[in-house]
Amino acid sequence: MKKTRFPLLTAVGLSLGLSGCVINLGGDESGYASGQSSSWQQQERQNRDHIANLSLGASLESVKQSMGLADFSEAYPDGDKTVEVLFYRTQRRHGDDKTTMDECTPLVFNNGKLVGWGNTAYHQVKSI
Repeated sequence: MKKTRFPLLTAVGLSLGLSGCVINLGGDESGYASGQSSSWQQQERQNRDHIANLSLGASLESVKQSMGLADFSEAYPDGDKTVEVLFYRTQRRHGDDKTTMDECTPLVFNNGKLVGWGNTAYHQVKSI
């Protein structure tokens, strides 16, 4: 009987001893305070650079190809046209490691062609 208790007590003791261990896998924003550029800052900068070089009339496919996967998207029919809006993160407003719509710049497409970007373009297409 004593032989079976020892391995069980050892396993319980080890698990209790390790329960206080914390492993940091990243995700904190310590680089932000120290001036180091983190991946989210690089992505925001890259998105702003891409958006600054867009041209009205660019195709939806070419923008997706250069910008990559959008953080959010919307699509809906509007009469005889299709409106699509892609949202890309371009600024940090909250330190919660989550991307929200207010941290993104919207790119607005009608029938697969870029017709504008930014909040003004987004609100105009929503009010039509």
